[in-house]
Amino acid sequence: MTDDERFMRLALSEAQHAFDEDEIPVGALVVTKTGRIIGRGRNMTETLNDVTAHAEMQAITAAEQSLGGKYLTDCTLYVTVEPCLMCAGAIAWSQISRVVIGTGDSKRGYSTMTSREPFHPKTTVSRGVCEDECRKLMQDFFKKKR
Repeated sequence: MTDDERFMRLALSEAQHAFDEDEIPVGALVVTKTGRIIGRGRNMTETLNDVTAHAEMQAITAAEQSLGGKYLTDCTLYVTVEPCLMCAGAIAWSQISRVVIGTGDSKRGYSTMTSREPFHPKTTVSRGVCEDECRKLMQDFFKKKR
C-alpha cells in the first residue's frame, strides 16, 4: 500500500464518520511532508448548521492551528471527493503543495465550474486514489436518502 492509499483510507474513515452522522460523507486530512497528520476533517454542515463546514475547511483550519500559521506549504491535502469551488479557493489561499482526490464530483466539484486548476500555481493534483471506495460511500449515502 502506498502512502497515498494509506492516507486516503484515513480520509475515508473520516468520511464514514460523516456518513454515520447523516452528513454527506466527505473526509479530508492534511499531512506534512514528513507524514505527520496535522489536520482532520469531515463534513459537518448539518451538525454545525453551517454551509461552509466542509471536510476540507475543517482539515485546513485544524492544520493551520496546529502549525500556528495560515500557509500549508509542504503539506498534502487528501480528500475523498473533489472539492467544491469554495474549498478550492481555501486550498489556494493556504498554498497547500499537493492535493490528492479520491473521486470526482460531476455536480458540485470545482472542475464543473472552471476549466483550469484554481489552486496555487505550485500545487500539484493527483486523482483516483481509492476511487472506487470513495465513490461507493457517496453512492450508498444518496441511495439511503432516496
